[in-house]
Amino acid sequence: MLAESHDEEQIIARVAALDIGKAELVCCVRLPAQRGPKRLQEVSTHSTMTRSLTELASRLVELGVQRVVMEATSDYWKPVFYLLEAHGLDPWLVNARDVKHLPGRPKSDVIDAVWLCKLAERQMLRPSFVPPWPIRRLRDLTRYRVDLVAARTAEKNRVEKLLEDACIKLSVVASDIFGVSGRAMMAALIAGERDPHVLAQMARARMRTKIARLEEAFNGHFDDHHRFLLARMLDRIDSTEADIAALDNQIEAHLVPFAAAAARLDEIPGIGPVAAAVIIAEVGVDMSRFPTAGHLCSWAKLSPGLNTSARATAPPATATATWPASSARPPWWPAEPIPSSVPGIGASPNGEVTNAPSSRSGARS
Repeated sequence: MLAESHDEEQIIARVAALDIGKAELVCCVRLPAQRGPKRLQEVSTHSTMTRSLTELASRLVELGVQRVVMEATSDYWKPVFYLLEAHGLDPWLVNARDVKHLPGRPKSDVIDAVWLCKLAERQMLRPSFVPPWPIRRLRDLTRYRVDLVAARTAEKNRVEKLLEDACIKLSVVASDIFGVSGRAMMAALIAGERDPHVLAQMARARMRTKIARLEEAFNGHFDDHHRFLLARMLDRIDSTEADIAALDNQIEAHLVPFAAAAARLDEIPGIGPVAAAVIIAEVGVDMSRFPTAGHLCSWAKLSPGLNTSARATAPPATATATWPASSARPPWWPAEPIPSSVPGIGASPNGEVTNAPSSRSGARS
């Protein structure tokens, strides 16, 4: 039987939405009308230069806008978000997946802005996690450090390939060709030394037990072409290492307000100071943004998804879409309990698995 439903729409009275591009953005503002339930709407286009954005922010403050929403378009949203935040507004960054148009609808910058604004005023959107500016600055440093470490590793791989091209088999004898002995030998190669015996005698510490093999390894055809490239590559490695050291100093300075959190993370086995700084930079220190530990793991991409092909009937002991809330096992879980002598691990006396999967390996939000 059909019955009356009294739904009270929770509409945000004053809301704005931005469709952001590289050079300009479209702003849609929706406000309540002076009389009746109707809404007033204004659509305008603005440049993404600072002066134009400042004027837009002042206009939104003047209209008493309660919330400003925008899509995460490349990096173009960042200056707009930060400027609106500095003006005391409440900007929301939303996922583009949540604001897709219905199939068949026309699409333009103006229509996108209006659609986004209508969704926002009916509270049909969720904000993405944008950390406060101290965390954002720390994140810039840690992410740049990751890029520099990757660049240094790539350059070291080029050095090894170059030596192989010259039939210098230093990497066969030395586990680390960029140690003290290896760098001294490569510096001598760049300086013009070609005698394998002289090069092998530059070995230090435990490398001196491999002098005979080193002499054999340096019996190649290293010429001026290799010398030129090797000098450039080693200069690039040294320069990158200097930049990484400078970044480490900056990261240490930015970690001072979060020293307690960093120290607690450092106590976890497998996490050192660098990893602790990266974790704080990525997730911050305010865990209230994540409803559960599973949400945090999912946001950090530490929870593998369950992507299986469609089947008529699910086989026994396989995970369902509701795992781990249900009693079904994950796909990597054994079909039968594994006996173990460790208390709390393996099978219980009644045959049930007593250890639940950790949130890091299997929890889903």
